[in-house]
Amino acid sequence: MKRPALALALICLFATPAVHANAKTEKATSALEFTSSDQRLMQSFDWAKSQAMAYVFSVDPVGLWYEAALPGREAFCMRDVSHQSMGAQALGLAAYTHNMLYLFAKNISASRNWCSYWEIDRNSRPAPVDYQSDAAFWYNLPANFDVLDSSYRMYLWTGDLSYIDDPVFVNFYDRTMSDYVKQWDLAPDRIMTRQRWLFPLTEEERREQEGASKFRRGIPGYNESDKTYVVGIDLLATQYAAYRDYAEIELMRGDTAASEEASAHASAVKNLINSTWWNAKENHFYSALDQNHHLKGRDAAAVLYRDAADDDLKMKSALADLLTAVQHRSRCGVEGESHDAEILYRYGAPDAAYKVILDLTAPGHCRQEYPEVSYSVIGAITTGLMGVNIVPSPSRAIQTLSALTHQTDWAEIRNLPIGRNSVQIRHNGLHETVFTNQSGPALIWQAAFPGTYSQLLVNGKHVKAHSEKERLTPISWVRIPVGAGDTVHVAVSQ
Repeated sequence: MKRPALALALICLFATPAVHANAKTEKATSALEFTSSDQRLMQSFDWAKSQAMAYVFSVDPVGLWYEAALPGREAFCMRDVSHQSMGAQALGLAAYTHNMLYLFAKNISASRNWCSYWEIDRNSRPAPVDYQSDAAFWYNLPANFDVLDSSYRMYLWTGDLSYIDDPVFVNFYDRTMSDYVKQWDLAPDRIMTRQRWLFPLTEEERREQEGASKFRRGIPGYNESDKTYVVGIDLLATQYAAYRDYAEIELMRGDTAASEEASAHASAVKNLINSTWWNAKENHFYSALDQNHHLKGRDAAAVLYRDAADDDLKMKSALADLLTAVQHRSRCGVEGESHDAEILYRYGAPDAAYKVILDLTAPGHCRQEYPEVSYSVIGAITTGLMGVNIVPSPSRAIQTLSALTHQTDWAEIRNLPIGRNSVQIRHNGLHETVFTNQSGPALIWQAAFPGTYSQLLVNGKHVKAHSEKERLTPISWVRIPVGAGDTVHVAVSQ
């Protein structure tokens, strides 16, 4: 059925940066700038920006790309691109992310049970290290959902409608949320009884059971060390995010029925996470469903990262678990640590987030050359410390929310690309924000502050404020149109 035309709408071991034959002709630069009263934060930003940009390439057969896997592989994998995309967006690499996500979407295939290529190299091939054939390849099942979620987020940040209406992306979304879910037995009403192995085992998969193979098709989470579990909490949380995003995509594409169906599936997965996967006696989320279909372990990061907890008690308990995990996390486990700061900022723990950023960027940190580290630091500074996020409805707005701690008097980010705009944002503590629309058309700024205030000062004039709770943090905000080239000051009304 032809859908209505879319209306215009506002893993992965330590290695050093890859250098190949074309490196001398590829000197990518980023206009993003960050300054602060806090010299340690500036050093962290400068290191992360330099490191991230060292992984950017543009003249290979695969097209525009950046490292998002083991640097020595000269490749990018689905998980890492999805998790690095926010930092890449801030650095001005939107076209690079779009190309990589497009290639993942393009290569979804029935012959691989609606998987794509987990990892693509610079020669535009499935990376030989984890792909042998369509029956023997490495694949973590959250991957399709992660790519869908990242694609929707990149639409929000870029306004690029191809993420919504390009047939390649649309096919990927539709196949993922129907055929992929069915093939891998991931529907909300079936996932708790699924089996680890759903298809006749290949010889490689038999070897995998014996621990000898590098081809693991259908790993039910991002935990790659446990070879027996059948569902990971991260698989469910990522699936929830994908259903939620798919509902928004279908609504924009004019298919109300499909949107409502996706919303219902999202609610079902979220309810499963918050009921069956919640240990009410000990106040924590389980981490996995074992081969005997018993829930085990505990996990917090995956649920918080996807905003899947449904009440304050669960959020606070999960946050407490994450804070404990941060203190005991292996310094070499950078895949997880890379996103701790983003989550901690989001849930109102800026001091802990600040420490994570300084730790990740400290000279000599184990495996800090892994690309996800530098890109995630840039992402956490942008969306966490500076609190820049896109509010899609009822009308598109750019929200800012300072998360500066007592170590940082002020911080400023410049040349941040959002849609057709480039913006500059300065936070003076938690009480004042200055926003400049450096280039591009007029936009809507949602100036938010932690705390509850009846009024905020907009260019020195009292304006009625809206108050709400964002996750665990009470905030107050006003919406202001900002014309091209204009600067607006908003402050807490004392």
